[in-house]
Amino acid sequence: MRDVIFIVLLIMVLVLAACAYRAYKSKKTIGRALSMLLLSLIPPIVGNLIIINSTTYLPALIGSYIYFIGMDLIMATLIKFTIDYCSIKWENKLTISVVYTFLSVDIIQMLLNPVFGHAFKLEEIVVNGLPYFRLVPFTGQTFHRIVVYGEFLAIIIVFIIKLLRVPRIYMERYGIILASMIFGGLWETFYIFSRTPIDTSMIGFGIFGILVFYFSLYYRPMRLLDRMLAGIASELPEALFFFDAMNRCIWANDPALDLVGLDESRLDMVPGELDSIFPDYIMDGTEWQTQQIIGKGRDARFYYLEKHIAKDDYGRFAGSFLSVRDNTEAQRELEKEKYSAAHDSLTGLFNRAHLYQVIHNIVTSHPERKYSLVFVDVNDFKIVNDIFGSEFGDNALKMISEWIKESMPSAVAYGRLGGDTFGVCIPTDDFDEEKMSRELADFKVKKGNIEHHILIHLGVYDVSNPYLEVSVMFDRARLALSTIKEQYQMHIAHYDDDMRKKVLWNQKISSELLTAIEEKQVKPYLQPLVNADGKVVGAEALVRWIHPVEGILPPISFIPVFEQNGMIVELDKFMWRSACEILSEWKYTHPDMFISVNISPKDFYFMDVETEIRRITSEYDIDPSMLRIEITETIMMTDIENRVRMLENLKRDGFIVEMDDFGSGYSSLNLLKDMPVDVIKIDMMFLRKSNENPKARTILRNIITLTDELGIESLTEGVETDRQYRILSDMGCKLFQGYYFSRPIPLEEFEEFCKNRIA
Repeated sequence: MRDVIFIVLLIMVLVLAACAYRAYKSKKTIGRALSMLLLSLIPPIVGNLIIINSTTYLPALIGSYIYFIGMDLIMATLIKFTIDYCSIKWENKLTISVVYTFLSVDIIQMLLNPVFGHAFKLEEIVVNGLPYFRLVPFTGQTFHRIVVYGEFLAIIIVFIIKLLRVPRIYMERYGIILASMIFGGLWETFYIFSRTPIDTSMIGFGIFGILVFYFSLYYRPMRLLDRMLAGIASELPEALFFFDAMNRCIWANDPALDLVGLDESRLDMVPGELDSIFPDYIMDGTEWQTQQIIGKGRDARFYYLEKHIAKDDYGRFAGSFLSVRDNTEAQRELEKEKYSAAHDSLTGLFNRAHLYQVIHNIVTSHPERKYSLVFVDVNDFKIVNDIFGSEFGDNALKMISEWIKESMPSAVAYGRLGGDTFGVCIPTDDFDEEKMSRELADFKVKKGNIEHHILIHLGVYDVSNPYLEVSVMFDRARLALSTIKEQYQMHIAHYDDDMRKKVLWNQKISSELLTAIEEKQVKPYLQPLVNADGKVVGAEALVRWIHPVEGILPPISFIPVFEQNGMIVELDKFMWRSACEILSEWKYTHPDMFISVNISPKDFYFMDVETEIRRITSEYDIDPSMLRIEITETIMMTDIENRVRMLENLKRDGFIVEMDDFGSGYSSLNLLKDMPVDVIKIDMMFLRKSNENPKARTILRNIITLTDELGIESLTEGVETDRQYRILSDMGCKLFQGYYFSRPIPLEEFEEFCKNRIA
């Protein structure tokens, strides 16, 4: 009997060691805790092996110590395993410390037993004719059992609670581990109280370790999973067919049976029905997926078929399953989304992005053909919306889109570019310019009793490079409209080389501006301002560009470009800074002389003008009254309230505000009563007309008188003759500017000019 138990326990030790090694190598998070638990089961079993095989006192005593200390180690590792396996967040570190403290104390008091003899002793008995040493417990042994059984009971309670809370799929693994623990504990308890000579309960420890190893790492509740998967498959909305290795249908869910029109008793007919429904259905042992359309037009149904094969443990073909999903609604929704993504919601034409892509594909696929891109623009369409309302405006856009489709039937693509603009790609030979002009001459839009004539312009770009970006092609077509923008008799304009050269020129000077400023190619020229006595009292700073290749560029060749693309900001800031540099030098040479600088209307869109001017004058320590701010009435056309407030702030700081080109607009007198200006510059064209028209001279005289009464100084620009100078002086004008005195000149020449005037 002793030999049999010895062999069984020895096998248990070897199996537990092997399991511990596999658990340690496992990639699962529970692997390390499981490995430690399995290793801790070995010492008590080894201790019993020594006791069983001992016929003398000392080996049996050593085996007893190994057994008792091993029980404490089992509890320590079992606690760690329970916390990890049951996913317990044990944040109370004090409780854990107490638990492990009791185990440590128990180990120490057991090790002190040889000294105090308080825990246990061994008594010799005869078992199967051989000596056997049985335990005689004392107080220390009782403490040992209380600690071990107490913590063991706590672990049992944790597993019971976990078992009651986990989903059904996990109940089996927790239940079996719990049962094996209880079984092992009861077996050990029976051994203790029955006083059985040989401790066979260690076999229960080994069984517990093997079960824990299996259920922690390898167990899958296959029977429950099979039932659950079968239930899930039955409830799926898509049709599922399962076939054996001979391609015989062995199971199908309800949607599958409905699809083929069969019941469960006729599963053998499934392959034939599938073949008749889906022409591309493949009945071999391969995996595939396909989408098939059954029917046509609005009655068409879209199905997605996917077939997978199953293999046995030896890699041999064991069967397959087919899923059939009705994608009709999803496909129709996808088609709607594709249409919406490619079409304008209001007109139904292609939207900008899709139109560009279609045109690119067309012109690059047929580079030998000649195509023209037409940019369709409605002139002042905002007025239509403002007067008649957005509903009438939307209807007008729909009518324009219908006109495009009807009047350009040979167009290969057309769409709405955005707002009131449309784009068309048409073979060049099919573009009937005369027909278009006739139809656009009296183009009217109508809704109910409301009818309105609108002006439509067409910009045409003949494609010369099919690989050019479509957006650039339309930009060129749009550029052509600039030549007829305000013309009501002409409706069609073609892009030509001159426009292209202008675009290239604009790009060239725009790319060179910052370098030109840095290299001092851009310079301030000063045009003298003189008073009624002929004395130079100041100057207007005018920009000049001394180009290293083009020579001196007139401002008209680059300022409009920079005003359009926003780079005028960089140019104006450079001029303000240059004027302040000059004024800082004049503090010692011309302390009473001022400089006027221009502010472009576009400056207000790209920077805080007020802050920037203050910053620059402060940087150079300039008296604000020496840097005069010159504006045009155009600045006051928008955001009047804020602009007036800004000018008042500048005047309060000491800046002198001048209004340029007074009389060239239609709102000058109206603005004069509200604008906080100190000086008005009377337009030179108005001055020239006064020489020929007595009425103009009368108006000019009264303007000068009016400004004088308002406390505003008048400055007349464009003075070209001595006669004009004398007439204006007699009218009471205070300041003068023009070629009669001097053209704009460099700083050195200006200072020399001032010396000569004094002389």
